[in-house]
Amino acid sequence: MGIRGLSIGAAALFLAACNSEAPVVEEVDAQLEEALPVMGPEQTILAFGDSLFAGYQVEQDEGYPERLEAVLRGRGINAQVMDAGVSGDTTAEGLARIAFVLDNAAVTPDLAIVELGGNDLLRGISPDQTRANLEGILKELANREIPTLLMGMRAPPNYGPEFQTAFDELYPDLAQQFDTALVPFFLESIYERRELIMDDQIHPTAEGIEVLVAATVDDVVAALPEAEEAQGEGS
Repeated sequence: MGIRGLSIGAAALFLAACNSEAPVVEEVDAQLEEALPVMGPEQTILAFGDSLFAGYQVEQDEGYPERLEAVLRGRGINAQVMDAGVSGDTTAEGLARIAFVLDNAAVTPDLAIVELGGNDLLRGISPDQTRANLEGILKELANREIPTLLMGMRAPPNYGPEFQTAFDELYPDLAQQFDTALVPFFLESIYERRELIMDDQIHPTAEGIEVLVAATVDDVVAALPEAEEAQGEGS
């Protein structure tokens, strides 16, 4: 989420005031396990989001899409993750570029991960508008029959209970409407761990990104079409 022109105070409220008592996710040691041989057909994943995907102020190979790809390949999954994160993007800007990104992709993604909404919060955009924009993005993906994993966000209570409820509910509602996989709160594993967040109090450090990947990689694997087919064959 880009923070250019935004106050650090608003950023701090976004993270510090998020309503959650979820336990801290311990770093799984999947990244440290002996790498398995990469097998099977290549699976392309589109990581479509804002600076949480773009790798704000970390090295090029330390962003979430890059680290996700490394962990998936370490598990023997022949994954290629396309980084389509743009720092500062709101859901409206995401909606404006989703068709262009898909039209110009070398291949149709086997899975799209959609991570947007944080910049809408920081700019005080109406939850109804955020919902409409995300709906447009998910509709574009559904029309192209691209399975999707939606990364949810949460609103801070200082916006008021009505705003908070409307925002928090839009992610599970849209996931149900479009039958997509859902991570209820993308930042859940790090937002209370200040050592994993940069001084701007928004963006994860390189180590924080590793924790985010560890906390969500199983959701990505489960959302991959081949994983769904394997589960269906085994049931």
